Amino acid sequence: MPKFFINHPVFAWVTSILISLAGLIAVLNMGVESYPNVAPPQVTVSASYPGADAQTTEQAVTQVIEQQLTGIDNLLYFSSSSSSSGRASITLTFETGTDPDIAQVQVQNKVALATPRLPSQVTQQGVVVAKANSGFLMVVALRSSNPAIDRNALNNMIGANVLEQIARVSGVGSTQQFGSEYAMNVWLNPERLQGFGMSASEVLAAVRAQNVQFAAGSLGADPAPEGQGFTATVSAEGRFASPEEFENIILRADADGSTVRLRDVARLEVGASSYGFDTRFNGVPTGAFAIQLLPGANALTVADAVSSRMDELAASFPEGVEWFSPFDSTTFVTMSIREVLVTLLEAVVLVFLVMLLFLQNLRATIIPTLVIPVALLGTFLGLSMIGFTVNQLTLFAMVLSIGIVVDDAIIVIENVERIMAEEHLPAREATIKAMGQITGAVVAITVVLAAVFIPSALQGGASGEIYKQFALTIAISMGFSAFLALGFTPALCATFLKQHEPGEKKQNVVFRIFNRYYEKTTGVYVRHITGAVRHAPKWMLVFVVIVAITGLLFARLPSSFVPDEDQGYAMAIVQLPPGATLQRTQAVFEDVRATLEQLPGYESMMQVAGFSFVGQGENVGMAFIKLTDWAEREGTIDDFLQQANGALYGIRDAQIFVVNLPTIQGLGQFGGFDMYLQDRAGAGREALQAARNQLLGAAAQQPDLLQGVRPNTLEDAPQLKLTVDRVQAGAMGLSVGDIYNAIQLMLAPVYVNDYFSEGRIRRVNMRADAPYRTDPGSLERFYTPAAQPDEDGDRAMVPLSNVVDAEWITSTPSLTRYNGYAAVNIVGSAAPGRSSGEAMQAMEDLVANELPAGFGADWAGMSYQEIIAGNTATLLLVLSVVVVFLALAALYESWSIPVAVLLIVPLGILGAVVFTMLRPGLSNDIFFKIGMITVIGLAAKNAILIVEFAVQQLVEGKKLGEAVIEASRLRFRPILMTSFAFIMGVTPMALSTGAGANARHALGTGVIGGMLFATFLGLLFIPLFFVIVRRVLGDRLDEPSRAVQAQHHVDPAVG
Repeated sequence: MPKFFINHPVFAWVTSILISLAGLIAVLNMGVESYPNVAPPQVTVSASYPGADAQTTEQAVTQVIEQQLTGIDNLLYFSSSSSSSGRASITLTFETGTDPDIAQVQVQNKVALATPRLPSQVTQQGVVVAKANSGFLMVVALRSSNPAIDRNALNNMIGANVLEQIARVSGVGSTQQFGSEYAMNVWLNPERLQGFGMSASEVLAAVRAQNVQFAAGSLGADPAPEGQGFTATVSAEGRFASPEEFENIILRADADGSTVRLRDVARLEVGASSYGFDTRFNGVPTGAFAIQLLPGANALTVADAVSSRMDELAASFPEGVEWFSPFDSTTFVTMSIREVLVTLLEAVVLVFLVMLLFLQNLRATIIPTLVIPVALLGTFLGLSMIGFTVNQLTLFAMVLSIGIVVDDAIIVIENVERIMAEEHLPAREATIKAMGQITGAVVAITVVLAAVFIPSALQGGASGEIYKQFALTIAISMGFSAFLALGFTPALCATFLKQHEPGEKKQNVVFRIFNRYYEKTTGVYVRHITGAVRHAPKWMLVFVVIVAITGLLFARLPSSFVPDEDQGYAMAIVQLPPGATLQRTQAVFEDVRATLEQLPGYESMMQVAGFSFVGQGENVGMAFIKLTDWAEREGTIDDFLQQANGALYGIRDAQIFVVNLPTIQGLGQFGGFDMYLQDRAGAGREALQAARNQLLGAAAQQPDLLQGVRPNTLEDAPQLKLTVDRVQAGAMGLSVGDIYNAIQLMLAPVYVNDYFSEGRIRRVNMRADAPYRTDPGSLERFYTPAAQPDEDGDRAMVPLSNVVDAEWITSTPSLTRYNGYAAVNIVGSAAPGRSSGEAMQAMEDLVANELPAGFGADWAGMSYQEIIAGNTATLLLVLSVVVVFLALAALYESWSIPVAVLLIVPLGILGAVVFTMLRPGLSNDIFFKIGMITVIGLAAKNAILIVEFAVQQLVEGKKLGEAVIEASRLRFRPILMTSFAFIMGVTPMALSTGAGANARHALGTGVIGGMLFATFLGLLFIPLFFVIVRRVLGDRLDEPSRAVQAQHHVDPAVG
């Protein structure tokens, strides 16, 4: 193949140009995202049991459905919550790669089996099975500089004009509005009702009877009598449209002509449909809603589509109203991708400089530099064909592959240059000779580097998806690299390089200094190898010690899944004591904002009172805190979180945690760990609560390992329990249903029916006005008519306090279950400088040692994926080494050569471990493991270069010692060159700052350490490994190897 391209250079150029063009077109059409879709698919089952408390909902709905959730394919785990508002929600999580549509259908079928056993009120409301995605893609908000448009008006605009339009954007999974559109609110006055001798139920019935749409028919329609000349439709009164029409609803008309109208007993107002939310941006009231991504959709594409749609809708907003996005998770995506592209360019420049320094010939340096864009664009072409996107992982793999791609080209050029310099051959002849020597090495290196990633690409789970991105990207780039090294590069060498002039070449000062030191180093190196080869066994003892140290350090390296990233945002979770009102929550948020404004790095805050990932309620809230741009900030997100949590600790009346966002969208709602404490022995709710408090107390005692450990649930809240005195009620002729209907109409917003306004159908709601439902004494103001009239013959009105007893109890707003056990969700994170693996181990130890028997812990989200990844990591490394061994054995038709090559692996791993340990905040995460696998491949590449040449020298009949020393001398320059080119290519990654820097540090640091050790220690040890292996097989140092010559069919006498 090389000879064909050397003879057809134009054909080589055309092939390369076509690859580049196809790659360019592919890049422009590929999706862009931060991480590929690695989060496991989730399906949610939602049901509603109106009027039921948490315990009733759990027993009558949640457990009935849970018992049917067996035999579902690829189900990892499921969790459920039952709330005091009668909402039941079950979330099932499936293995990564499962088709979410099939999972949804399977769950739907199982739920159908449970439906006959559910209460009729639940089945009437419907049980919904849907694909889910946790976490928000972005928050969209409206603000107004027009005083006439308040927050309720903004929320109405969102509900009426914006929400449905955005929900229809392709890729939007669901929307969550922090507020509601307008409704007709009927605020009843119980005292006026009692004065008129009327009940709330009668008001409800009157409104329902009169606010209706009638169909009246038509006049003269066919069939009609002979001679009918015209036809017309008849319209009747329709639904009401204004508060005035509602005010005039007649509740009672007496014989004396007097009437009681709705305005006599109630206040009517167009206002919010539901209350209990408050959203503010930097303290200014705003209307807002959050968007969740559809599973599998591309975040950047969806965010762009939402922005475009909002820009279109903004044209119809009233004057003074504008939209903005206080939280957008895709900012991090675009910034991190941009940072990686900068790293990519820096890598190319540094690699060019390293090659120029070693080759000292601009023409020779340009050749590998030309190969880089062709190989990278070819890789993009391959990625688009297998459906990959441009994401951080594929771009990281590209940065790694720059060094690898250049390596192949360098090996070719260095060999051509050497032959041209030593043998004074013209470029074409030198290239043909050089390719004859190194084609085998190039093929071997390609096979090894592609093979080393094969086991990682076959792994399952979220970590398997991440490995797959790297493995296939590097494998594709290696394929193109080898093709170019055997085709394009030799064609360029043959046509582009100039024959060396006889005599000394003029050199500039940089090259002169470099060459002087390089020649000294080479001399020292060759002398050392000559001595070491004679004392190989002693050096092998040193190697054994190094291997032992590697094993010890590797075992001590803390583990994690992926590094926490600085995404430019933090999230504050606020929880007040149970029973606290929205007004108190708002006051706490004002304190939070005032405190955070004093901190460096803070830019803005979007607060949502009444809603949190913990649950909904007036005593909870969350805030999206935007930090200043990465370039303008001194510290990292960890510094900000520490300062913020410290500063907010002093705020009374609330528990406040400022937390990081999850690195990978869809794996949990917060950064950190996600644990469920389970009651496996059925000890009961009180025992579980006590165990939870015990665990939280023990976790608080370990601030060096754990921080922000908290229950991800609402605390028990005060509840007023009502019981009807059935004897008393019966004596008065009242039914229990009547009594509770009367209470519900006063205390809960009851949906009456709909009315028509501003072109939309809206709700009519009814309940007692705010001053009449403030405390238990309110029951004395609520009346219901008795069955018998009083002494005057008038209707008797009975205060509900006569037949209802009220007592205060505490009750849970929400009950959680995990995998069928009663459970409590506990979240938290590792202390600064500690890894998530250490934090999770600490929590497991606390559960095992501090809690009574019968309680266990299980992991979810990112923590679950971390455990899966950790369990398979060692096996993965072993498999990678085994696959490389087998590939080499097949290539060299020898069992001994692969042994000599692979003994280098522990040296590379030692470097990766040492550098990772020395840099604070790094751990044994997925990026470290990928770096280590890369180092295994590259370390083996260095060994192949020496071993390949040593075998060639032996075939030519040289003695074993001489052959090894000569091979080491010849390959010293290309090994240093390729290794430095690779290290320089990765250095910008290890030193980068800004968005997504932690992942780049995790990968770059380990790879640089591994390559430095594998290069410097490898150059010393690889010749020894080869000598030891040959001597074990019976060869002698000062004799030619007959075995090798026989294997290559060379007659020893000729050698």
